[in-house]
Amino acid sequence: MGLYKANSTDLRNFCLTFNNVNVGELIYKKWYSFDANIFTTEGKKYQLEPKGFWDSTIELKEGDETLLEFKMSWKGIVIKTHFGNEEKHFLLKIKGLFSNKFILLDTNNEELMVAETEFKWSKFNFDYNIETTQNFDNLDQKEIFLLTILHCINYYVTIIVAGT
Repeated sequence: MGLYKANSTDLRNFCLTFNNVNVGELIYKKWYSFDANIFTTEGKKYQLEPKGFWDSTIELKEGDETLLEFKMSWKGIVIKTHFGNEEKHFLLKIKGLFSNKFILLDTNNEELMVAETEFKWSKFNFDYNIETTQNFDNLDQKEIFLLTILHCINYYVTIIVAGT
């Protein structure tokens, strides 16, 4: 089981840490943009790019290769990964109607991760406490996946706020 922390350093940047050690960053190109970059501590760069009508699908790319894609559905955010040449499906959803917790489920409806949002009024942004299960920790590229999940949560919040 892993305990991660994602801190927003400003309105566009998030730093993901595990045991107070930086494992990567999510950096948005503009405020309220769905375009973002992920940087790992190994120096790798990944791009999150909106695709489709009204930017309804977001793809995670390393160069020209699509590693992951997600889109909003009535149940939550549907995520399809292509890590290690193996396609897997997940669902990210809010835990309850007025909850600040998001959960990641696999195709067997098993809970793999819980992310609790913490709104910082002084900075007017979110920090996250993330708890993963052993099954999540066994996934390929789990840190890249977690940084993408942060983007998914930000996307979800943006879509919900825009709809109200």
